[in-house]
Amino acid sequence: MTFARASLDRSILQSPDLLRRRNPVWERPPSSLVKLPRGGAGIAAGLNLEVKEPRAPPRNVGFGDNSKGVMAAEGEVLVGTYARAPVVLVSGRGCKLYDVEGREYLDLSSGIAVNALGHGDPDWVNAVVEQANTLTHVSNVYYSVPQVELAKHLVASSFADRVFFTNSGTEANEAAIKFARKFQRHTHPDEKEPATEFISFTNSFHGRTMGALALTSKENYRTPFQPVMPGVTFVEYGNIEATKEKIKRGKTAAVFVEPIQGEGGIYSATREFLQYLRSACDDAGALLVFDEIQCGLGRSGYLWAYEAYGVYPDIMTLAKPLAGGLPIGAVLVTEEVASAMKYGDHGSTFAGSPLVCKAAQAVLDKISKPDFLASVRKNGEYFKQKLEQKLGGNSHVKEVRGLGLIIGIELDVSASPLVDACRNSGLLVLTAGKGNVVRLVPPLIITVEELDEAVEILFNALPALDENSSN
Repeated sequence: MTFARASLDRSILQSPDLLRRRNPVWERPPSSLVKLPRGGAGIAAGLNLEVKEPRAPPRNVGFGDNSKGVMAAEGEVLVGTYARAPVVLVSGRGCKLYDVEGREYLDLSSGIAVNALGHGDPDWVNAVVEQANTLTHVSNVYYSVPQVELAKHLVASSFADRVFFTNSGTEANEAAIKFARKFQRHTHPDEKEPATEFISFTNSFHGRTMGALALTSKENYRTPFQPVMPGVTFVEYGNIEATKEKIKRGKTAAVFVEPIQGEGGIYSATREFLQYLRSACDDAGALLVFDEIQCGLGRSGYLWAYEAYGVYPDIMTLAKPLAGGLPIGAVLVTEEVASAMKYGDHGSTFAGSPLVCKAAQAVLDKISKPDFLASVRKNGEYFKQKLEQKLGGNSHVKEVRGLGLIIGIELDVSASPLVDACRNSGLLVLTAGKGNVVRLVPPLIITVEELDEAVEILFNALPALDENSSN
């Protein structure tokens, strides 16, 4: 047995200390129902149940007691699809994360724009634990109250009339593809070959499953898995002239577009561009699909990014922050689109489970408050201005752009040395675009003081760009 395997076995089977110290920790008799009080540190509730606020990460994790042991074990048991940063994170609170060795990091990655309420939000924890003690999963063979409650909230707060739940963003886009094709077949029953093609745009990212992958512009994502779904035309993002004549009646089933591109480099559409797409789709009988998986749910400073443009889609896909870290996706549609779908046309075993929907309701309740959204807009503008003032004079910084708390710093060189230097200084950020954009997507609860701290670390890390270019 290898060291890594032995360590793995010990951590799972022989480490009661780890079980006692994990954050949060609970031990519950089967019959007890636990309700956690809202707020406050050192929460204790229920019968033999204790939830501890993370103060410092556990030191003994059963992998040689350090990050290298965990990374060595990962290399033996997981498929190598992730070029991970060399950090093993074990606990978090608010906008801070902690690694195995006890180092603290300011988190401006949010689990790739997922942890909108940060880590360990007490209302979210309360919702998850209470629902886990009540009902976790029943499948979509039966009705469940949390699913209906969440759908009602999403409908009431958006353009949509109906909701379909999935488990992820790529699944939401797969569902949207099927909905669009079924809509065309439903509305043109006498046509032998109704519209089946799609328009997508440069710098787009819609997911990694085969249909969503076909809508994703980066060739390096698609090439290893060709042939992907046929019938997708890519057009320059934001270019109205280039898009003309591409959206065709009888050919185009739907147009997929991100109002603000995340993975593609934090590019924002113009109002004119989205208005043109709306008009062109109407003229061609095509559906307009907004992918708000990264830019939706408060990230832009509006509950939905489309609100900043005043343009309404026929379908909108959601995922990342909706359940605060638990897996969920959603497809919001008009009644006209929903009417094309019949029993058995699509489905999912896990989607919309009571547990995940209850967590999502807790997130949506907070994010949708006007004061919360106003704070995102205010802090986002403050953050962008501070970045421009502090970093704008550097020769490698070409542009600081974004809306709300989805911000990109475009460089004329690779962003990786800057990302690495920031991480070594206790700041977690992401790349985007062609690897030359620093992507900043902090928890939406981040404070001005934490934003100031992030700017200082970014500024002090800038020399790493010169050191790299000289090598």
